[in-house]
Amino acid sequence: MGFHTQRSLRYEYELFVENEIERYKDSVPRNAILAIGDEAVASLENAPQFALTELLLVEEVDRIIRRRLRLPTYDTWKRRRLRVIAKFRDPMHWGMGPDAPLVRALPLADDARVIVAGVRDETSALFLAANGCRVTAVEANEDVVDRVMAAAHAAGLAERVIGVVGGLADWNPSEQITGVVFTHEALATLDAGDRARVLELLQEATRDGGVHLVQAIAVGSTAMLLDELRASYSGWEISVDRSMGAPSFLARKHA
Repeated sequence: MGFHTQRSLRYEYELFVENEIERYKDSVPRNAILAIGDEAVASLENAPQFALTELLLVEEVDRIIRRRLRLPTYDTWKRRRLRVIAKFRDPMHWGMGPDAPLVRALPLADDARVIVAGVRDETSALFLAANGCRVTAVEANEDVVDRVMAAAHAAGLAERVIGVVGGLADWNPSEQITGVVFTHEALATLDAGDRARVLELLQEATRDGGVHLVQAIAVGSTAMLLDELRASYSGWEISVDRSMGAPSFLARKHA
């Protein structure tokens, strides 16, 4: 799964240190930064150097700030981060059981590219991202997209989540995808013609073995939408999951 390689964790740690240092610089007055600069100059003048360059001075300022902030070492930060990642990978953390359609249906792997269409909240996007998927969250409401991206940043998952403001009818995937997670609303807001066109386009973009999941179809439109989906996914392996109350539609593309 993602985040398990030393390289990616090291990179994430370096970003963490850089962000903490920049946050500190933004939080103190200019005279405090100048004082740190003077301290850095004095430190470098006492050290054997060929020349006092601007780059060396900036690096020394950052080292001084890092000591003042008492930032954890990489090994300490790594242990904490791995505990957080394990928590985020657990569906229970997001209020889902192990038998939830999203947990069982979607392929969780480093090369998985998943679209979450019609985002209600950050749950689906962040669960998938924590389990290694690269997620594109498509939603017409800009405030919702901002909320999802803020949650991704707070969880340290922003590198794996892209937010797109717009409707499905106006957006096309730029690469092959592994799966699509639709909310019922994402499809219900499209007219029949747009819905057929969007589903066809996403089906063509989905690699063999990929999965499309329509979550929690609303009562009142269940039979009609399920019949339409069955017809739209002719040739795919189809099932309907009713374990969560409102049915979810699952289609898997044959290899």
